[in-house]
Amino acid sequence: MLAQLGAILTAVRSVVERIFGNRFCTLAGMAVTVFVLGGCMPTAVPLAGADPADPGAKVAGVGYRSTIAPYTSLRPTAPRSWRDLNEGVAPTPKSDH
Repeated sequence: MLAQLGAILTAVRSVVERIFGNRFCTLAGMAVTVFVLGGCMPTAVPLAGADPADPGAKVAGVGYRSTIAPYTSLRPTAPRSWRDLNEGVAPTPKSDH
C-alpha cells in the first residue's frame, strides 16, 4: 500500500515538475508538510470558547420547543350531514339576483 502511494506521488511530482518547474514542487511539498504536521499540533487557544470538559463552564440555557406543537388530531369522527357541511363552505348568496 505504501509502495503504491509512493509510486503515485512520484508520478504526480514528475508531471508537476514538467509543467511548473522544480520550484513549484518544493513550495507545494512544504505546504503539504505544514498542513499535515499542523494537524498533529495541540491547540493552544480553544477555538470554540469554553472547555466542554469543564463542569464549571458557563453555558447558554436550554429551551424547549415542541416539534409537533401545531398538530391537531384528524382522527375519524362520526358522520355529519353532507347538506350541513356543504352549506358551511358554500359562498353566500347575493341578494341582487
